Amino acid sequence: MKKRIAVLASGRGSNFQAVIDAIAAGTIPAACEALITDNPGAYAIERAGKAGIPVRVIDYRSFSSREAYERSLLAAMQEVDADLYVLAGYMRILGTDLVRSFSGKMVNIHPALLPSFTGLHAQRQAILHGVKVAGCTVHFVDENLDCGPIILQYCVPVLDGDDEDTLADRILEREHECYPEAIRLFCEDRLDVIGRRVRIRS
Repeated sequence: MKKRIAVLASGRGSNFQAVIDAIAAGTIPAACEALITDNPGAYAIERAGKAGIPVRVIDYRSFSSREAYERSLLAAMQEVDADLYVLAGYMRILGTDLVRSFSGKMVNIHPALLPSFTGLHAQRQAILHGVKVAGCTVHFVDENLDCGPIILQYCVPVLDGDDEDTLADRILEREHECYPEAIRLFCEDRLDVIGRRVRIRS
């Protein structure tokens, strides 16, 4: 039986598109039930429309507080009732209660090899630190920023002429491979979380 997934995105949604394409190709055994966005101007909405995916806009700016926004977001996520929630360029830090409500059912991708370079501008952090290898990490979401159990990591070399933008572009190409693969493994019930470690069953 196919899994039900929902995607949360705030911007252009290139990782969302990679997931849409993988589902269409039959690589990910799932159906995307919804795009949930905090940004009514997100290009991800157009991507969803072209793929026939329902969109729920929960505009952060229309709420009086973060708590009120998260109550509405939680209600929308519970209504969708997905097996997996995929954060794809979703630019809000989620509160503890919401994260705990979907423990083991929410994943994120970060443009660095965690636990290095958490938070914003990970590619800039990597350049400034002088690392020779960068990459991306798919992880389960927990209460701490970019800190949940790691599912997959893909590497890219950092070249001598790289700046933040060129490195980000190279990492993004790998994100489009890494994220669908991690989602596929989840949807095939091949991930076992043991403490901080994620074991991938063959």
